[in-house]
Amino acid sequence: MEQSAEQAVLEVAAVRRHRHRAPLRHPFVTAARRTEAVEYVVAEVELAGGAVGQGSAAETVAVTGEDAASILAALDGPLGAALRGARGTIGELSARIAAAMPGATSAKAALEVALHDAWARAAGRPLVELLGGSAVSTMRNDMTVSLEEPATMAERAREAVAAGHEILKIKLGHDIAEDRERLAAVVEAAPSARLRLDANQGWLPEQAVEIITGFEADGLPVELVEQPVAAGDVEGLARVTAAVSLPIMADEAVWSAVDAHRLIEARACDLLNIKLAKTGGLRGAIEVAEAARRAGIDCMLGAMMEPRISITAAAHLALAHPAITMIDLDPPAWFASALPRGGIVQERGVLRLSGGPGLGLELLRPDVDAEGGGR
Repeated sequence: MEQSAEQAVLEVAAVRRHRHRAPLRHPFVTAARRTEAVEYVVAEVELAGGAVGQGSAAETVAVTGEDAASILAALDGPLGAALRGARGTIGELSARIAAAMPGATSAKAALEVALHDAWARAAGRPLVELLGGSAVSTMRNDMTVSLEEPATMAERAREAVAAGHEILKIKLGHDIAEDRERLAAVVEAAPSARLRLDANQGWLPEQAVEIITGFEADGLPVELVEQPVAAGDVEGLARVTAAVSLPIMADEAVWSAVDAHRLIEARACDLLNIKLAKTGGLRGAIEVAEAARRAGIDCMLGAMMEPRISITAAAHLALAHPAITMIDLDPPAWFASALPRGGIVQERGVLRLSGGPGLGLELLRPDVDAEGGGR
């Protein structure tokens, strides 16, 4: 990180929040949940000099246990109180957010991202630069094919490849035979695509070994398999990793640097998936990435079905940290509109930043929902 900016003393003048709803173009389905519209909260931080930044937190009850009401309560309560009127460096203020209450990782991420956005806007710099990266960097993104009937998944795969995506993330589930049918349909529809498989904890360790070794024997173009077993089953995850040749990525099993160290020491995975909504923001995500870097492990910067503000913040970090070599940041393509404008641009599957200070986004007004209409 840039040392001079890190040492600047900031004063928080105000903390605000507002709630929004955004419909999706079509349902997003995983082994854990089905989403047709996203309820989310925007956190807003204003510094004494007038710079305003925004972050966001989506309802992710199935993963983080947070809904819009609990996110609002956290921001109105301990999190807002920890930051409102506070003075300190960006690191000190981020630490205040992290220590303000247990859990509430999505709400913490929204407030901490808003703080970083305001910090970078006050400095007149893109956030990626203050995090040590380059604003002109790019990275190839994937496109998720959610868990549906094989024919529907095949059609989604064809659409993604036609739009220029070379990498597809395929959601799989609880039934081995059905998963094989789903994957066969996708491969037939998009034979040139590279595949990342995500079971979202859907298999037992023995099932995972059976189905993954079957994919290997079939010579399918699979790059990795993400979180094949339950998040708490580190021993089972390690058994799967040891038994198969394909790289195994931990996702729901890694929320913090402590989790990362435990997984690395247990040799439970080959790769880590970092999400700001799990780590409580950028600083926690950087700690996980640093643990991975020291161990020589690559990371993906991923996301749940989150709004454009959250995805843009993740993109800035992904393009700044050397341990992050993959991204799974396709949610904006699922949303029915692209508000707020700016932040990121995706062309033929390649993601880049749009430029501008902070996150490079227009501020989302409290009276406008993300589909573009008044509330």
